[in-house]
Amino acid sequence: MTEQKFSSGFIAIIGRPNVGKSTLLNRILGQKIAITSNKPQTTRNRIIGIHNFPDGQALFVDTPGIHKAKGKLNRFMVDQAIGACSDVDLILFLVEADDSLGGGDEYILKLLDKSSVPVFLIINKIDLIKPPQLLKLIQQYSERFKFAEVIPLSAKGGDGVERMVQEIEPYLPEGPQYYPGDILTDQPEKFIVAELVREKIMRRTSKEIPYGIGVQVETFEEKPEKNLVVIQAMVHVERDSHKKIIVGKGGQMIRIVGQEARKDIERLLGTRVFLELFVRVDKDWSQNERMLRELGYSKK
Repeated sequence: MTEQKFSSGFIAIIGRPNVGKSTLLNRILGQKIAITSNKPQTTRNRIIGIHNFPDGQALFVDTPGIHKAKGKLNRFMVDQAIGACSDVDLILFLVEADDSLGGGDEYILKLLDKSSVPVFLIINKIDLIKPPQLLKLIQQYSERFKFAEVIPLSAKGGDGVERMVQEIEPYLPEGPQYYPGDILTDQPEKFIVAELVREKIMRRTSKEIPYGIGVQVETFEEKPEKNLVVIQAMVHVERDSHKKIIVGKGGQMIRIVGQEARKDIERLLGTRVFLELFVRVDKDWSQNERMLRELGYSKK
């Protein structure tokens, strides 16, 4: 009796900011490990999500949106995204159904022209358009690049996502099982906790504030006898005025952020959570190499 071969591979999810890459990853995994918001450039780091087949393992690499980078933090984010396209077995190029091929997508296609791995065109948010518009968009992209597969879907609603995952499996090469079957991501729990706090702040603030915050988990203490995890996290901001907004009148805003984040963290960890948040001003931290390293936004 011949032994069943095991297949595994890395799949980069790339695209412009805010096209739904993290939403798609969460939908594939059936659990939230990547934060989402309606603001561009929410994702800052590469995150690997792990999906298991009966005889294979797909390692999805969620990346920051590819955009014209300004400042050290943004350059780090774009480098993370472009770097994810090397040493992978498949690339998912995610675009929006209700947006025609523009300069940002053309820039990414030029990067893909240099790639030797198969590329899927993933057209997200198909619920926003009618079939004739979808066909026109498919033709527009297909004339520009030879895609291995073209898959329309809705990451938010789930339509087409299962089909996409099924289409991916035959493209995976024979390889090892990189992670145990019960692990969903390569990121430690502390990283995801910090990201969930940042997500809640991004959703409740506007203008430049969401892009000037960083979150660092300083204490993560498990108390199994009480079915409890005690977490203390520091929110770094660049301006005194930003701190006032995030703390809110009488501490109301930071309490709401903490309550919302705690619910997601409890779902993630499967236990009760006591979450305490602090806010500190670190002027222009996003341009400070030391601070970027401390918060995990530097390759050095």
